[in-house]
Amino acid sequence: MTSKLDPELYGDQTSKITELHIKNNLKELPIHEALAKNKLFILDHQDSFMPYLRSINAAHTATKVYASRTLLFLKNDDTLKPIAIELSLPHPNGYQYGTISKVYTPTEHGPESIIWELAKAYVAVNDSAYHQLCSHWLSTHAVIEPFVIATHRQLSALHPIHKLVQPHTRGTMSMNALSRSDLINAGGYIESLFSQGKHAMEASAVVYKDWVFTEQALPADLLKRGLAVKDQHSRYGLRLIIEDYPYGEDGLDIWFAINSWVKDYCYYYYKSDDIVQKDIELQAWWKEIREVGHGDKKDEAWWPKMQTRDELVESCTILIWISSALHAAVNFGQYDFIAFFLNRPTLSRRFMPEEGSDEYKKLISHPEKGFLLTVTSKDHIEGLIDLLNFLSTHDSDEVYLNQRENPDWTLDTYPLHAFERFADKLGKIGDAIEKRNKDKDKKNRAGPVNFPYTFLIPTSKQAGITDRGIPNSISK
Repeated sequence: MTSKLDPELYGDQTSKITELHIKNNLKELPIHEALAKNKLFILDHQDSFMPYLRSINAAHTATKVYASRTLLFLKNDDTLKPIAIELSLPHPNGYQYGTISKVYTPTEHGPESIIWELAKAYVAVNDSAYHQLCSHWLSTHAVIEPFVIATHRQLSALHPIHKLVQPHTRGTMSMNALSRSDLINAGGYIESLFSQGKHAMEASAVVYKDWVFTEQALPADLLKRGLAVKDQHSRYGLRLIIEDYPYGEDGLDIWFAINSWVKDYCYYYYKSDDIVQKDIELQAWWKEIREVGHGDKKDEAWWPKMQTRDELVESCTILIWISSALHAAVNFGQYDFIAFFLNRPTLSRRFMPEEGSDEYKKLISHPEKGFLLTVTSKDHIEGLIDLLNFLSTHDSDEVYLNQRENPDWTLDTYPLHAFERFADKLGKIGDAIEKRNKDKDKKNRAGPVNFPYTFLIPTSKQAGITDRGIPNSISK
């Protein structure tokens, strides 16, 4: 496992996890065979944390975190088991000297089992911060904003693409404005409650440098992350590496339903590629998105050229996917998974105690107290719960993916019937998800606490924290 950080600035960041650390947890598989069979996965929070650790962990700060790498093994029942955690700090003599790292492995009994639980907590702290800043704020709220602005600036209300995407812009600008004033602002909720502190926005901006619009399509995302492979014999031409992967399985159903609806709609108004090319408003819309809204990336070769109907369909599908299903998946389950902070702490307040130290002895003799002294403090819990409750709550006026706020949004019969087919398909997908969640052989569907994965069921029948429902737009 290597790093993309500049070795002249950050020294050797190569992982210290070796075969010796993991071979006893591979179910007797040789490591080369485990790799060949796609049995090993990594949760890598090395590069996104390391550059900020000297500042985050300064003597005057209350937060103490590590960069981390976690290796997971895919068991035969399709569940993932963490088999090694590497916690790293910058070398005390400076970044250019690399890291000081320690690798922890799972143990069920004795003092080392307590240390293993604490190592997992440090990883959860990193993952909570990355999720909130990058998977949530950056990958949905921030990247979609240029599309929202360009839609209202460049497309008339009567333009067919305005009618297609306008529902997926509802409330996004006001929510992002609120986020900038109260959530991601200096000293706001995010800086106060998550481990990267004042470096949070800088860290997400660095991650944005690797953002690629076309990779936001769910099939492309799954392929890039090694969670699917192309397979012409599988449904949708993709085979999930982890067959029981609720987000992947449910998400692909939603993605291709959106894609089919968008294709029906766009092909009705654009009978040829030539019409796409000669649509002045459409071309101005796409130009503003690329060259102004995402101006830092205007010269990237991966941007669709918006010269064909297929490019229009794919681009609009990605836009709708980000605004609806992707945001629903990363946002509306946050209260359930994070509000009980022991399950997913967002801060760590001291380093792993060294063996033989007084802190180590106290941790081993009173592990629960030691854990509580390490993770999110009670002073932060109330603010954290308030934030998660707000983000995870569906409003009473929510408009979902199978709905339109105005039933007379178009007078054209074919698009109306196409949308009815889309809504009907989403209803059937919701039923299929409910059925999959009842399959006892799918262990990832509910987990040991019997909490089913319902976040991509398209609608919610009520407001509040319902754990289901895909709103049309990012308004939370």
